[in-house]
Amino acid sequence: MASKTKLKMGLLGKKIGMSQVFLDSGDCVGVTILEVGPCVVVQKKTKAHDGYEAIQIGFGETDANKLTRPSRGHFAKKNVKAFRHLKEIRLASVGQTLDINLFKVGDRVNVTGISKGKGFQGVIKRCGKAGGPGAHGSRFHRTTGSIGQRTYPAKVFKNMGMPGHMGDERVTIENLTVLKVLPKQNWLFIQGAVPGGKNALVVVKALDKDFASRAKVEAAPAEAAPQA
Repeated sequence: MASKTKLKMGLLGKKIGMSQVFLDSGDCVGVTILEVGPCVVVQKKTKAHDGYEAIQIGFGETDANKLTRPSRGHFAKKNVKAFRHLKEIRLASVGQTLDINLFKVGDRVNVTGISKGKGFQGVIKRCGKAGGPGAHGSRFHRTTGSIGQRTYPAKVFKNMGMPGHMGDERVTIENLTVLKVLPKQNWLFIQGAVPGGKNALVVVKALDKDFASRAKVEAAPAEAAPQA
């Protein structure tokens, strides 16, 4: 059985960019514009066949010839268009299309994406360390510095901040607020910043309990039985 959490449903989308809007109080806040959906249900997974209940949604229609042969066969078997991105959502009821109309102003959402890759970075940028004096002759400006003690405990503690690869990892920003919804453009205005650069793939998951009840879904057509 699917886990009974407040995380009801999510949709795939892409990051358009950042802007700003004025609230009723007159305050100007930064927002991230996301193009969310429409997402088409590609597959339904059942407890009897797969061990859990979920639906697989597709986002970003693409040419089937650009996909691998197994991917083309997956879409052809379900008799749906080819999509660039697929995502599973734990949801019992299934509909044909899930779009931005499922969101409304004031909803709280979690946004997951891949952060911008920044390559190999030092401890000041990567870990927020202070660094050394900036005067001439110090010979210690942005280097790592001491990472442990000599006599006791005579070791480097775990999770010590060190130079290394930064960014390009899965990040989730929680409890963001939806400030504006534009259904015609499929645009969602989210207060604050979200991971990734422009056109980056994101997953927007709602936290509100009544989110799933807004989904006006239709019964999915039964899959054709395989030919003998």
